[in-house]
Amino acid sequence: MSTILSTPTTPSAAHTVPEGRLSHLLFADTRLTPLWALLRIYVGVQWWLAGWHKVTGGGWIGADAGGAVSGFLNGALARTGGDHPDVTRGYAWFIEQVALPNAALFSHLVTFGELTVGAALILGLFTGAAAFLGGFLNANFLLAGAVSSNPLLFILATWLVLGWRVAGWLGLDRWVLPRVGVPRGRAS
Repeated sequence: MSTILSTPTTPSAAHTVPEGRLSHLLFADTRLTPLWALLRIYVGVQWWLAGWHKVTGGGWIGADAGGAVSGFLNGALARTGGDHPDVTRGYAWFIEQVALPNAALFSHLVTFGELTVGAALILGLFTGAAAFLGGFLNANFLLAGAVSSNPLLFILATWLVLGWRVAGWLGLDRWVLPRVGVPRGRAS
């Protein structure tokens, strides 16, 4: 034990942890790309539809921007009290001090964020980043007390972030990522 504690950690002493067989199969083996593509497209369609409903509905963009998000956020603030609040005081502070005063901006960010995440996942373009941003949106909806499909989409987004190497293989990532400097590993 004293050897471990006294061994200096320098960059030259860095080690790479090998990837296990199961991890490689799930997250790096191109034989599973059809499964990843179905998962990616399903999540992408859910995001695209959510954003599209905001574009075609009222209160999210245009002259009415901010109305719907203000209603949602005020509803979240109403769930901050009681013995078991759905929304924490910390997130309530964010809603009161940041989001509500900028409701129109947040309305546009949510609407076009959902459309962008959806389109990127459907196309398999920057899949890992798109899934991360979708998960970030889901986390914020959950923090605001909105359950709905958010837990499932958050879990699926997390899986897509883990499987980004093959999740976009049957999409644009296969050609775009090497062009932006992401090294292409050997195919499995």
